[in-house]
Formats: sequence, structure tokens, C-alpha cells
Amino acid sequence: MGNEVRNAYSRRAAEYTELFGSTSFAHPSDRQLISSWAHNLEGEVVDVGCGPGHWTNFLTEYGVAARGVDLVPEFIDRAHRTYPGVPFTVGSFDTLGVETGTIGGVLSWYSLIHHEPSTISIPLAEFSRVISPGGGLLIGFFESPMVEGFAHAVAPAYRWPVSDLSEELKSVGFDVVETHIRTTKGQRPHAAIIARRREEH
Repeated sequence: MGNEVRNAYSRRAAEYTELFGSTSFAHPSDRQLISSWAHNLEGEVVDVGCGPGHWTNFLTEYGVAARGVDLVPEFIDRAHRTYPGVPFTVGSFDTLGVETGTIGGVLSWYSLIHHEPSTISIPLAEFSRVISPGGGLLIGFFESPMVEGFAHAVAPAYRWPVSDLSEELKSVGFDVVETHIRTTKGQRPHAAIIARRREEH
């Protein structure tokens, strides 16, 4: 995921934040899933693709040591202004700049949807590298019976079957713990995977 996606979000950062930049806009089951997942972690959580920082702040308010990373400087600037006590940095999903095996978990909430299927293993492997053995990963994404592109409002994106994305996770050192699918009439199906970093990979 490169400059094209980053620039597309930069141009629409204010609009995106207005529409989605609060956990109050999220489905109640999403808030419950993220909070219950984080409750079982030990150590810092990195919110990868944090956008304007609402989920990072949500975790912090829940008592989790969390920080956010995003490609889009406009999102990070807004996150700093809105949540001044929460750490945020501009950075790549593919190289997080974190020492190997030192964090408790990664939240990737719809932040990988713009990665092409041929390159999705790169950020997943980076998540596997930085999470400590036994640590957790929670991924939110759009679900589909097959891997397929679709016309996302900001930039081209992809939907995944839970089974296919689960296999990608297993290949880089994760065990899948839970999977969830939520369908709402008139909306794209949503899915989430909770995975645990294997002790040995």
C-alpha cells in the first residue's frame, strides 16, 4: 500500500473523520469485541492504521497501554490534537520500527483492506515479528466468498473470505482463535479474526 492510498486519505482526512472518526459511530458488537480482546493482553498494543485515533484512545480509556501508527500525516495531526495524552506516530505498516517480540498485541481494524492480496503477507509478517509469543492480533475487514477487489469510496480495496485470511495468518506464525462475521442489510458483510502469536514459528 503506497503513496496513492496515503494521498487519497490525506485529501479526504477531514471528511473521513467527520463520518467515521469516533467509536460512537461503530457497531456496538465492534466495541465489545475490541474491548474484550484487549482485556486478555499483556503489554503494549499498537493500533496499526489508527486513522484519526479514536480506537487508540478507546483502548487507552479501557486501561490498555496503546499507541497509534498511520501512514497519513493529516490523521496523526488530528489525533494529536484530539487525544493529546495518547502517543501517535506517522509510520509504515510494513516496517513498524518496533523491536522483535516486544509488544502485547496489534489492532488492525480495517487498515489492511487496501493491501493487494499478493502483498498482504508483508504487514502480517511484520505483525508476527513484533508481537511477543502468546500475544494477540485482531483484524477487522470486509468479508466475501472470494478474494475480490471493490470500489471503496477512498481507494481501491479488497474483501476476503475468513478462511483465506486465516491461512495467511497461519503462514506467518499465528494461530486463529476466533472468527466473527456480521451482516447488516444494505451493507457489506464485515468480519474479524482474533489470532495468537505462536510460541514457535
